[in-house]
Amino acid sequence: MIWEIDPTHSQVSFAIRVLSVTTTRGSFDKVRGQLHIDEQNPASSWVEAEVDAASITTHNLLRDTHLRSTAFFAVKQYPTISFKSTRVEHTGGSAYKVTGNLTLLGRTNPITFNVDYRGQSAGLDARASLTARATITREDFSLGRGLMVQSAAGKTATVEIAVVAVQQSVKTLETGVTAG
Repeated sequence: MIWEIDPTHSQVSFAIRVLSVTTTRGSFDKVRGQLHIDEQNPASSWVEAEVDAASITTHNLLRDTHLRSTAFFAVKQYPTISFKSTRVEHTGGSAYKVTGNLTLLGRTNPITFNVDYRGQSAGLDARASLTARATITREDFSLGRGLMVQSAAGKTATVEIAVVAVQQSVKTLETGVTAG
């Protein structure tokens, strides 16, 4: 079954240690994508998602401007961050591992998310919900250039994605479009 990520109810957030003392937290406000969820055969499930890199916010205008610059996300040159799964594995209960390719700053590297799948609702307003967590290494993507950044920012960042997805046929009905 195909599901579309609901951008209003989904969020991509991150946390990174700074100066080994504090943690900077932020999020990307614009996320989109699709999932195919097969509860009976998880290996046939997949996800493709994109984040608008310029939608980054840490609730600090000066820092957000710096993060959008070429020193970090270079949002004018690389406007999207994308993920495409290559493998979905059920590890027990509501736990899954979703492995795929993350493309950030034009570099693609494999990453595995630990996923807590909360299931699907039934009926006309069918929704699916999950939370995915992973740790990325900044150096793998050349994220955060400059000597000061290299010494101040942690080598890894934690990424958490809270997804609510709408069954695609339901979304079509909500917009008033009918399939012919």
